[in-house]
Amino acid sequence: MSEAIHLTAAHWIYLLGVLAIIVTMARRVNVVLPAMLATFITAYAFSGKPTIAFESIFMGSLVAGKELFNIFLVIAMMIALLNSLTRISADTAMIRPFRVVMRNGHLAYLVLGVATYIVSLFFWPTPTVPLMAGILLPAAIAAGLSPMGTALCLAVAGEGTALSSDYVLKVAPGISANAAGVPLMAVADKALVLSLITGGVAFLLCYLSIRKDIRVPSISHLEQWEQVDVALSVEGGAAAAPARAKSPVAASRLSLSPTMKKWSNLVAIITPVAFLAIFVDMLLPKLVPSFQAPQGAAAAAMVGGVAGLLMLAVAVIGDGRNAFKSVAVHFTEGLVYAFRAMAQVLPIAGFFFIGVATLAGPILGIGAGHKAPGFLFELVRAADFWIPRNRVFATFGVLISGMVTGIDGSGFAGLPLTGAISGALGRALNIDVSTLAAVGQMGSVWTGKTLTAWSAVVMVAAFARVSVLDVVRKLFFPVVCGLVVATVFAIVVW
Repeated sequence: MSEAIHLTAAHWIYLLGVLAIIVTMARRVNVVLPAMLATFITAYAFSGKPTIAFESIFMGSLVAGKELFNIFLVIAMMIALLNSLTRISADTAMIRPFRVVMRNGHLAYLVLGVATYIVSLFFWPTPTVPLMAGILLPAAIAAGLSPMGTALCLAVAGEGTALSSDYVLKVAPGISANAAGVPLMAVADKALVLSLITGGVAFLLCYLSIRKDIRVPSISHLEQWEQVDVALSVEGGAAAAPARAKSPVAASRLSLSPTMKKWSNLVAIITPVAFLAIFVDMLLPKLVPSFQAPQGAAAAAMVGGVAGLLMLAVAVIGDGRNAFKSVAVHFTEGLVYAFRAMAQVLPIAGFFFIGVATLAGPILGIGAGHKAPGFLFELVRAADFWIPRNRVFATFGVLISGMVTGIDGSGFAGLPLTGAISGALGRALNIDVSTLAAVGQMGSVWTGKTLTAWSAVVMVAAFARVSVLDVVRKLFFPVVCGLVVATVFAIVVW
């Protein structure tokens, strides 16, 4: 197996902190307090220096902010664009064509899910979610789908089903296969099947959980949703507060003259066309290998940049010479919304980053060039010895290992570990190694991207204007059920 891991007091304190946060989340209580306290105690236990412990509270949020600020900006740009579109009523004009397909909330849930899955397969969810938020999400809301329903749909289809297989880009199966010492396609093919099983179960259970909230289609749903200013906090049950204090520029719709209505209709055409052009640009490398296009984080930056430029144009159309003021207002309110959505996530993410060796150094006061501990991964490696040498226990053990490593919010960071464990267990017990690696990949990615409030799922919640912790809670049962069903399938079939 692997070499023995020496666990220190800091490891056990970190583990207790993780358990405390999970219990606090389950009790629907704000988890910022235990996260900050656990950061302080863990840093002190590791360093033995009170000064490092005090600094860790600040450094944890700072490191998290650096890691997550790209999500802040994408949210800010898209919200700024939506505010500018609302100003000239282009938002309602833009969704009219989609209402032909999204005739009701039930169809909207299906269409939004399928579209998100397909696009996310090619480009990953980070740039896909803003695209869906700019084009299909408003139409789904108007069709009667609840904001929570859109969030669950986006998370399961994109962050979960598409990313857990990563079948087109093959980054995730490549990492798993390399660590397990098996062919890439052996892992990729099995991961695709398991992702579809997990996603299918989760997608159905999520639909059943929000089906009663689907309403009769009405444009008033969109108007009410656009007025929501919810602090998307990690405190459960955050309620919509429609009466937010906004400037007149951002708060009101203009009374449209015939000329302005023409501009509004033109903008309603240009906006989805612009985002579709980004989609085509990112798709071309798949069809023409010599064509270069932005991918991953660069693709998300492209989406944010186009949204910002569209916002400038719409502000000039709607406010004329007052655009100098309205652009600043829209952008400021976009940033304010992003910070309200993500601010409380930072100290929580800061604590979990202590468990990741590549991020823990600054938080624990470890200088550059010195190796930082990886509490989370070392705990999992130590528990590796406790997994019973039995096919069923081994497979579920790899799944649980993946889920534990996934709580850092990355989803991919734990794949080398689950791959290595799969290789060792599979060869020792004569179990197909690629199957174990695919199961571990499911646990890590699904947990990291759908069950942790300090991951990219916060962007999904922000665009849907719902509480991120409520999204995670509602995803927990469907996702875990999907993972269990997929793991049982892997045991029985492979």
